[in-house]
Amino acid sequence: MNPRALAILVLARVRATDAYLNVVLDTMLSESPPKDPRDAGLATELAYGTTRRQLALDYAITRFADRKLEAMEDRVLAALRIGAYQIFHTRVPARAAVAETVQALKEVGLARAAGFTNAILRKLAELPAPPLPSPTDVAHHLSVRESHPQWLVERWLRQFGRERAESMLVADNQSPPVVIRANTSKVTRDALLTQLQEVGVDAKAATVSPLGIILPPVGRIEDVYGYSEGLWQVQDEAAQLVGVYGAIPDNARVLDVCAAPGGKSCHQAQSHDVVAVDLHAHKLRKIESEVKRLGLTSRLKAYAHDATEPFPEAWGEFHAMLVDAPCSGLGTLRRHPELRYRRKEEDVSRLATLQRRILENCQEAVPAGGLLVYAVCTLEPQEGQDQVEMFLRSHPEWTAEPPVLPGLKLPLTQAYLRTLPGPEGFDGFFAARLRKLY
Repeated sequence: MNPRALAILVLARVRATDAYLNVVLDTMLSESPPKDPRDAGLATELAYGTTRRQLALDYAITRFADRKLEAMEDRVLAALRIGAYQIFHTRVPARAAVAETVQALKEVGLARAAGFTNAILRKLAELPAPPLPSPTDVAHHLSVRESHPQWLVERWLRQFGRERAESMLVADNQSPPVVIRANTSKVTRDALLTQLQEVGVDAKAATVSPLGIILPPVGRIEDVYGYSEGLWQVQDEAAQLVGVYGAIPDNARVLDVCAAPGGKSCHQAQSHDVVAVDLHAHKLRKIESEVKRLGLTSRLKAYAHDATEPFPEAWGEFHAMLVDAPCSGLGTLRRHPELRYRRKEEDVSRLATLQRRILENCQEAVPAGGLLVYAVCTLEPQEGQDQVEMFLRSHPEWTAEPPVLPGLKLPLTQAYLRTLPGPEGFDGFFAARLRKLY
């Protein structure tokens, strides 16, 4: 399929179903695999790039559209956004961007909208630059320019200041690298790095994680050396650091209570016996598939369970618990760009309430002397540091205990792990390592 037509169908389905962009794109690429890998790359770039820049593209389109965007057919709006993205953010010549996008719209069965789409895209192509609101209103200007909802921009400006907030917004619109974590039950990070380089992969060591390797653009990840042998697993460096920071002793038995999609569970299973739990039974299939590929089936068992409810006594005692809590996900917007348009400000408080319920339930199951590692992939204090410190104030039997990791310099704020989007190249994570004293 024409990569532009494929991108139109992907974005239309994401809009119609509220599905995750990566899931829809992967599904449609597997259903209609392009003969040329470059076409798959172009479809991916158009789908992700257009989603990352959606607010700015819509701001431009509304200058010339004679109807509201919400009223447009999904495929028409997707075509307009994809065309505008090529005009403003790629090296595709404007005339070709217009013509190829209109042709793609015809290919997906909407020839009747070709004239309307062509007229708007041609007007956009005549602009010297993307239109933006006045920079005197900083939050509104940045919201449109970097395509983040204004409520979120305002929060980050208050919390981080103009310079850091702006660098975070810019970073969210960059394509993230592919980062993998060495499966140390089979191979060391340095040995795997050497093996990848020997087969011609221009891989390099991650900057902070002792297990991480950064890959160059590689096409199908399943075709990279070591995948089928289970030598590594895809996991962002910041997510790897949660497991490193947890520093759970090797002989500890671990319960991961919000395990899907399974990266942190598999990380722990490289050196621990793990029970991985998730509320949704269908998500466990992905974890079990990865466990099998990585050769960790003897070390990890997966069960469906609600983390707000007591755990079955039949599971036995655990020395450490990992609570990778459901959260707003606002630290992962470069990987899940559609999430920025779906989140509402009130979601932060709603999710913080759920996190507190999970924490309260889980702390009961940790024995005296045991560890609890709490983590969220968001930048919101209400879900991170404020959440933990409120928990500690109400539970004097618990204390924050940062790990002792000689030779490793983790990005710590007080006792807590915190990574931010920005020039460092991380996703945004918060983690707390808590010890039950009695």
